[in-house]
Amino acid sequence: MIIESKLANTIRALLIGMPVVMLAACGDGDDGKNGVDGADGADGATSLTQVTTLPSTDECPNGATLLQAGTDTNGNGVLDDTEVTSESSVCSAASASSHLLASSATIKFDSVDAPSTNYEKRQIQVGQAKVIDGDEETMLDVDYHILARSGDKFGDVAFGQLVDKEGQPLFGEDGARKISDANEHTSLLPIGNKLFSVSQMESTPGAMFLMELAQNQQNGELSVKSMQQIDQSGVDGGWVHCAASVTPWTTHLASEEYEPNAANPLSASAMNEYMGLSGDTNPYYYGWNIEIKVNEDASTELSKHYAMGRMAFELSYVMPDQKTVYMSDDGTNVGFFMFLADTAGDLSAGTLYAAKWHQTSADNGGTANISWINLGHATDAEISDYVHGTNDKAKLTFTDIFDVDGTGCTTVSTNGNTECLTLKDGMEKAASRMESRRYAALQGATTELRKEEGITFDPDRNKLYVAISEVAKGMTDGAGDIQLAEANSCGAVYQFDIATETVNDNAGSAIDSSSVVHNWSPLIAGRPVSAEDPQVAGFEGNNACHINGIASPDNLTYMSGHNQLIIGEDTGSGHQNDAIWAYDLDDGSLKRIQTTPYGAETTSPYWYPNINGWAYLMSVVQHPYGESDGDKDTGTGEARAYTGYVGPFPAKSE
Repeated sequence: MIIESKLANTIRALLIGMPVVMLAACGDGDDGKNGVDGADGADGATSLTQVTTLPSTDECPNGATLLQAGTDTNGNGVLDDTEVTSESSVCSAASASSHLLASSATIKFDSVDAPSTNYEKRQIQVGQAKVIDGDEETMLDVDYHILARSGDKFGDVAFGQLVDKEGQPLFGEDGARKISDANEHTSLLPIGNKLFSVSQMESTPGAMFLMELAQNQQNGELSVKSMQQIDQSGVDGGWVHCAASVTPWTTHLASEEYEPNAANPLSASAMNEYMGLSGDTNPYYYGWNIEIKVNEDASTELSKHYAMGRMAFELSYVMPDQKTVYMSDDGTNVGFFMFLADTAGDLSAGTLYAAKWHQTSADNGGTANISWINLGHATDAEISDYVHGTNDKAKLTFTDIFDVDGTGCTTVSTNGNTECLTLKDGMEKAASRMESRRYAALQGATTELRKEEGITFDPDRNKLYVAISEVAKGMTDGAGDIQLAEANSCGAVYQFDIATETVNDNAGSAIDSSSVVHNWSPLIAGRPVSAEDPQVAGFEGNNACHINGIASPDNLTYMSGHNQLIIGEDTGSGHQNDAIWAYDLDDGSLKRIQTTPYGAETTSPYWYPNINGWAYLMSVVQHPYGESDGDKDTGTGEARAYTGYVGPFPAKSE
């Protein structure tokens, strides 16, 4: 910005004692014209310009540049104050490196207290962040910044509005627009010279929104410039969009959770309104990963990746090799899956694997070695033909793929269903993708996990982390591969080591990836309240999990370079107020860094280490007062979801 002249006068006062950065003359004045028969004229006076760098002020936090010009009337070669005839001052923009942390510095957190009063339980609270560099400790001025709340309008777009396949708003029986308070994940996507964000709703139909964001270069703060609804009609609409991730090539990788049970042809009827159908929607349209590519002109390209399989996707996480993808399956009696793309940066074709648990200990959440069962190769195009009945392929149904309760059938338990199944001839490829969990169980993979949630990768330790929201059901029933000694209703976060040598699949073939995990062990577990581990006084009754421990861990993200594992909660009775935690991998300490209002879920914690010199911890507060304590909702709009971030943080020098 240009500073007005009265402000320039103030800034000029700062010149006392300040070094002159540049002083330049425009050359000697031209000699005076010779008079007729007279003496030579005197030399003209010299013109000077002077540029001075000024320190920061309230008006110019990154400093300023003062440009002065005038005539050196006294000939001393210096532009004196009385000789200045014009001046202008310009605030300096923040450079990408002006505030960067040293490579040796790390960001740490102090805990914020658990909410104890009615007022605190209605707020979003954030703990103190600080920079530690050797013996030096510097406090950071970070807070929770709101980008949008459900129902906010940007132009003619209402954030959270549910629409049909024609893009028309959907309305409830009371005539009100259907606005979702279930924003599950919001990404940050630097594209060219612009910054975009994709938000997805955990609803049916599953709406998506594209924001273009403005970034304040002086302090890193973000704001919404514009918003538009993303058209999902080209991929049959969206279904219960849960967590998401950002690929190494900067696309948004969305999920569809709790896939319709295709054994029931009516299981996707909730999408009839979206599709405009009087009949029933095909359940095989849903339960896939959706990749959203955002272009610099704000156009979007959506791809449902049928090659990656179909399940109750919580999250798919692409490893740094851009080929290996780990996929969590959220439900009861579910599996853990890995996809290996044929080509780096292209998820449209590849091989799907399912994990088998080989238990080595039943104690403290269990430890195991992992082997991988090859479920075969497929492409998006091949499976799309089976789903849609295109390219002369029949549109497959559940009974086209399996016989149920036939002679010689195999009993499997998957996602709450115990069935005796026989795979029909020639249906291997179709079953591997359209019924990935059932097919994996038939092939001998482990489908006994419970509430498998977020995934993140720690490149500093070469470890993968996965959250299990509740250690129970098939993990503790005394049958099958997983036979843990005790349940934990407060859940746990597990760590997986990346193998340093080539790993073979169940057929003895080498898995062509350097990112294959081969074992599983607990990292940190929640603490159910008990006589041996009683609740902190004042928090009894509404908190079944210890107030100073995690409860139902959900989404995870790793703060690269800072050794902090961020853990978000999705708990009902575990904690009355869900929290986001920082687990310090250096010393094992656990710090509560954010709390949410009554009945909310923490979603979308995701670390962005450097966007134009600033770092951000994205954070969405989903459905306040919606999971518990609905009687405390005053009906004045406080139940609207929050989409925002904790920060901005200074990025770290490479």
